[in-house]
Amino acid sequence: MLVSVEIPDSIAHQLHLDGPERNRRALEMVALEGYRSLELSRRQVGELLGLSFYETEEFLKRKHAAISLTMEEFERGSSVLDHLLSV
Repeated sequence: MLVSVEIPDSIAHQLHLDGPERNRRALEMVALEGYRSLELSRRQVGELLGLSFYETEEFLKRKHAAISLTMEEFERGSSVLDHLLSV
């Protein structure tokens, strides 16, 4: 799908969307926002950007895009994982 948007030059410059890598930069911004808003998974971010698992992890780390979990969420996930590994 091709998406086209009009952005004022001053804002495009501020967002670093006026250089030779503007399309890639815009795609990364969409991927990051999708991930931070929980609308995209890590796998989908990697697919969107054409990255391997490890490249995706590095990209998200470099962009400070960690999704924080509460202790309860972490413990619940750990319990599920423990159960799955014991089966």
